[in-house]
Amino acid sequence: MQAISPLVNELQLGSRLNSAIGASRRGEFALLLSLLSADARDLAQFQTAEFKQADLRAKFNLAEAQPLLNRMDTDDIVTDNSAMFQIGGEVGFRLANALNQEALVIRRNESLDLEDVLNNCELNTRLRYQNTEVKQQTVQLKHFADTLVEQRQMSELIAQA
Repeated sequence: MQAISPLVNELQLGSRLNSAIGASRRGEFALLLSLLSADARDLAQFQTAEFKQADLRAKFNLAEAQPLLNRMDTDDIVTDNSAMFQIGGEVGFRLANALNQEALVIRRNESLDLEDVLNNCELNTRLRYQNTEVKQQTVQLKHFADTLVEQRQMSELIAQA
């Protein structure tokens, strides 16, 4: 059995929470509380009119938001202010970051956990994951008799030395 709509805030319970407290039914009260959303923004007192972020930024005259994530594989321009930190210290870095904000996280397409796993794999496994073609070198097998002749010649050279 599935609920038609998820239980989000205490207004959906009506007076069941109050009656559970009044009748000292701790189990029911605990169950009802555990069914509520843990996100504070879902509580009834925080339900406000929908604002778009652009409207709020215009109202309070705020700059564009700092990007949260840049991907080195797909994004054309990835801002890196680390050189400014080396040259100008913390103050120079803050100024450069205020003028040209870099993302909070810069990474490749893979998640951090997957990157850790791939870094611990062999090179062939990483290339196979990235669908990169690996050139296979063909091994030239010699006839057994030819190998014996080469070993005899090598042993004669070693005996002479």
